[in-house]
Order: sequence, then C-alpha cells, then structure tokens
Amino acid sequence: MQFKILVIEDNQEISSNIAEYFEPFGMIMDFAYDGEQGVDLALSQYYDCIILDIMLPKMDGLAVCKLLREKANRHIPIIMLTARDALDDKLVGFSSGADDYLTKPFALEELLVRCLALAKRHLLHSERTLKLGEGSKEISLNLQTQQVNRADKSIILQPIPFKILQLLMEHHPRPLSRSEISDKIWGDEPTDSDALRSHVYQLRKAIDKPFDEAVIKTIHSVGLALDIE
Repeated sequence: MQFKILVIEDNQEISSNIAEYFEPFGMIMDFAYDGEQGVDLALSQYYDCIILDIMLPKMDGLAVCKLLREKANRHIPIIMLTARDALDDKLVGFSSGADDYLTKPFALEELLVRCLALAKRHLLHSERTLKLGEGSKEISLNLQTQQVNRADKSIILQPIPFKILQLLMEHHPRPLSRSEISDKIWGDEPTDSDALRSHVYQLRKAIDKPFDEAVIKTIHSVGLALDIE
C-alpha cells in the first residue's frame, strides 16, 4: 500500500536517510526544513502521516503540531522525533497532539513500521463520507480525500471553506453562530470577522452559485445553517 509522508526535519542528512529507506517501500516523500514550511505543506497537501522533529527553526515541532490540530480540516497522524527521552517531554508532545513519539537515535525500520501502523489505523477510522440532502441539494463530503460533490458535480474548496462546510454538515440542522465557527477553526487565535466573511463568501460561491437553489443560509442574529431537508 502506498502512502504519502511529510518529513519536517531541519537536518537534511536525517531527511535523506529517511527518504532512502522509505522510498523503496513505495512511499511518496515530501520534505520541509523549518516549522513554517511544514505547516504550509501540511495544510495545502494530503498526507497519510507526518514525521515531525521537535527542534526546528522558525517554529518548533510542538507549536507545529498544535497549530495543525487547530487548523487542519482532518486528523493527520503525527509521529514526533526528538533527542529528549524524559517522560515529561513525551507528555508535552502527546498533549500538543502527537500520535506517537520516537527518540533519536532511532532505527529506520522502526520508524517505517510506526508510520505504516499510524497511516493504516487512521485510514480505517477516517474513511467516511458525510452526506445530506437529495436531488440538486444533495451534498457529499469525503473527510479522507477532501472531495466535495453537490448533485454529483465535483466542487473544489480551499481548506477553510471545506472546514466550514464540514462543521455545518456535522451540526445540521442546528445553525452555528459565527463565533462558534471561528472558535472551532482558529481556536485561541481567532481571526477578524472580515476574514471569516471572506471564507463564507468563497464557500457560497463554490457550493451555491452554479445551482438554482442555495443551501448555505444566514439566519438573522443566529448564524449559518444548511437549507437541506
């Protein structure tokens, strides 16, 4: 089975060793050499597992992990690499959202086995599709592939509009206030109302504009909901 792996590691020798060992097993590898680049790749591409070093330039691995848990529109399995072996360090790593933890120096065989185990386990648990509505209002959203369809027409959504649609579908028929949506997407770092308004506009443009009937509705003084039976 082929998986796509992102390695966020500033030591290029370690990254090269991982690539040389993983690629013969059919793994597709991407690399980032600082925390900010890692976040950008993780949020813009689909990965089955992330190998994340803790000590990184620009943004450390703990901050990267926490940010991905807040902003990614799905759970991405993350295994942390670190030279720290103390229990407290491991607990901090897990509390930031890591799924597994491997201490340097490590055996490449063990790293591969752990990555495959995380990716396969996540695939089994996350391969699900949300579906609502009928006819021209039928919407399906695949949480694994991030594929969205309305009435069998493929819809391309950026990560934040995708997350907004996912939240509306998961909470349907209850409306969500704009503050609820903001909290669930940005957590402790809320964005301004103009940014959220822009993302909602992009969602409406993609999911409603090509059709005669809109499914995203605004309920005055309440928030947003889906107009789907």
